[in-house]
Amino acid sequence: MTRTEQTSAASPVSQEAAGGFLHIDLAALASNWRTLRDSAGGAEAAAVVKADAYGTGIEQAVPALAKAGCRTFFVAHLSEAIRVRAVAADATIYVLNGLFPGTPSVYLQHDLRPVLGSFEEIEEWAAFCRAQGHKHAAAIHVDTGMNRLGLTVSEGLRLQDRTELKDFETALLMSHFVSAEESGNPINLRQIEAFKAVRETLPQVPASLANSSGIFLKEKPHFDLVRPGYALYGGNPLPDQDNPMSPVVGLEARIVQLRWVEEDDTVGYNARWLALGRRRIATLSIGYADGYPRSASARGKSGEELLAGQVVVAGRLCPFAGNVSMDLITVDVTDIPEKDLKRGDTVTVIGDTLTVDEVGRRAGTIGYEILTNLGRRYARIYGGRQG
Repeated sequence: MTRTEQTSAASPVSQEAAGGFLHIDLAALASNWRTLRDSAGGAEAAAVVKADAYGTGIEQAVPALAKAGCRTFFVAHLSEAIRVRAVAADATIYVLNGLFPGTPSVYLQHDLRPVLGSFEEIEEWAAFCRAQGHKHAAAIHVDTGMNRLGLTVSEGLRLQDRTELKDFETALLMSHFVSAEESGNPINLRQIEAFKAVRETLPQVPASLANSSGIFLKEKPHFDLVRPGYALYGGNPLPDQDNPMSPVVGLEARIVQLRWVEEDDTVGYNARWLALGRRRIATLSIGYADGYPRSASARGKSGEELLAGQVVVAGRLCPFAGNVSMDLITVDVTDIPEKDLKRGDTVTVIGDTLTVDEVGRRAGTIGYEILTNLGRRYARIYGGRQG
């Protein structure tokens, strides 16, 4: 098995100049999409590529997914949809965050579909379509429990009575799970039943409810289309089980300096980490400005079991020492033989045993936040596996 890699033309940072290296496996991304498609019971598998394809790059991820067979994409913002259209000429593209006033002509210009989540948005889109003399496509979002965007269930049950629906093509009826990653949460079944009730009023319209975790619920709420996001990029859609997804993202950081600190020395801002005995500290050339959360800081004493960041050095886990800084992270590498580590070497920040979910857990957050905050100062290296 060999790996082919290239630095992205979209990355402004060369490998020589970078403090960190973000590896993105597009073949694994495509493989994950196929796994999710095959788990969707015959429903179409779309791909959610918002937040710059969860930090992996729209311009690289979308063509890889399209080549694998994906035909429908979801983004959050109109600006993201325009970027997707530039690299996926024939794709169906939905904008999840709704229709801002005065923007229908932009949707038409780029052949995009808004996800309409209120009667006001429905009225504006219908009026635009009437003026154009054409039934342009849109989705309708019904809120079955999230209480963020979408028509209420009671409004959804009255959709069939809205005369505006005759003025445009309702191409998709959708909702969004609150807690699909918690397979036993009773809200999942309540949402499924509420969505089914709304769908029965518009039985001719294709329907979509399942996100990544929703695909794996025992109720199989696949309907006509599933919308995986996080799992595409290697996140675990089944937190209480082994991850069925392949890792997509790896992150390495360069060591800028190595030093010994003496017993009772402190490391980092605010002197929050204390050395018990002589310790060797590696300083890495990345920090929270690169998207690594400050909440992963190690505050305590060397040798304590802290819920804080770690890196993999020469196959061993090494803990953070002190606060994560804007541009630097300090790590206790005392257990690594001096001869095995030198200035300029790289350590693994995401990868091996440090999955994106584990990195998120150690930072007191979720893997989604880790992925979507991946910084632009890394050299982005896109690769794939060839047999």
